[in-house]
Amino acid sequence: MTQIETWFDSFFLDAGLPESLAIAVRLVLFLLILLAVSGIAFYATKQAIQRLLYRVFEKTPVTWDDTLAEKRVFNHLAHIVPAIFLRLTASTIFADVEFLLPFVIKLTDAYLIVVGMMIFFAILRVAEYNLASHPLFKDKPLTSYFQLIRIILYIVTLVLILSVILEKSPVYFLSAFGAMTAILLLVFKDTIMGLVASVQMSANDTVRVGDWVEMPKFGADGDVIAINLNTVKIQNWDKTISTIPTYYFMTDSFKNWRGMQQSGGRRIKRAIRLDSQSVRFVDDTLRSELKKIYLLKDFLLERQKIIDAYNEKHAFDMSMPVNGRRMTNLGVYRAYVESYIKHHPRIHQEMTILVRQLPTEGRGIPMEIYCFTDTTNWGEYESIQADIFDHLFAATSIFGLDIFQEPGGRDFSRALSGTRQG
Repeated sequence: MTQIETWFDSFFLDAGLPESLAIAVRLVLFLLILLAVSGIAFYATKQAIQRLLYRVFEKTPVTWDDTLAEKRVFNHLAHIVPAIFLRLTASTIFADVEFLLPFVIKLTDAYLIVVGMMIFFAILRVAEYNLASHPLFKDKPLTSYFQLIRIILYIVTLVLILSVILEKSPVYFLSAFGAMTAILLLVFKDTIMGLVASVQMSANDTVRVGDWVEMPKFGADGDVIAINLNTVKIQNWDKTISTIPTYYFMTDSFKNWRGMQQSGGRRIKRAIRLDSQSVRFVDDTLRSELKKIYLLKDFLLERQKIIDAYNEKHAFDMSMPVNGRRMTNLGVYRAYVESYIKHHPRIHQEMTILVRQLPTEGRGIPMEIYCFTDTTNWGEYESIQADIFDHLFAATSIFGLDIFQEPGGRDFSRALSGTRQG
């Protein structure tokens, strides 16, 4: 290298350039040569990695190294070769401008630290990807922990760069960080709270990726698609995305539908409102018609025997309908609904099945059906529920019952027309 410098100096001096200008021209020329060699070295290293190293990874029997090739992890190695070349030749190139040499060496060392961290970050991304695809970690908030690792590495990188540039021990900067604890706690408040919330969510298993959650405070209702250090992303059913700070899942209430999905059944809890004016006792004519319903035949025979025995025992005057015990069309309809639900092929028979009356509250007699379908699929659930209530609505007229319906515009028009005609 010294011979090359001497040759260039002789060439420029023989050309009539002053010595100071000859040194400057030589420095610029060396820098251009260094730039060209560094570019060639970078391109050659990158091509060697892509065409040789990645192909070797793709041909190996293991699968984890395929991810290294897909994520182009080792592309950053191409940055190291030019930096090392500059580091080795800097003392010669900047021999005549020694005041720049320490700065160039520090800058090169800092660059090598950054490239090394970039490679490490790329490896972390691969590790996160592989762990997230593993069944054991598929629903865990891994992103939060990897984000925390990245934040720590960013701080370590900053400390190392400052240590190289300012020629101070890393311990010096760590002690300075200790003195700035209050400021750091304020700056990273959300991050720290998010980390604590992520740990608690993971330990208590309150929320997983893929869970269906409802959080009315933020208008969120959908599937959790990501749990990060600071936020939880929820894709709502209208395909919008709600982003909620992680710590709110530990301080605020929310509903997680995972239990329903794991149980294998989804609840139906809906009432049919019946007109109270259509309720009456079951007479012989109606009873003979209802006996034709196969779900009620045995019930009616058994219940009528019990009623007849009770009435005979107490010698009631049966000419008065309210004396003794009698079946009502409302009670028989309730028994039919319960039998219908219990015999339905898409109702989960191992879960609670109830048919009950609720307080009237002036809007008919609510008869609530409480049961569970044998599926948690939303589309199938809605179809099963609709089919059940289609049938039950249509069956009310057979029992002499009317569906309660609040009057609408047409009802008022008819009433007014009847008044005018009268």
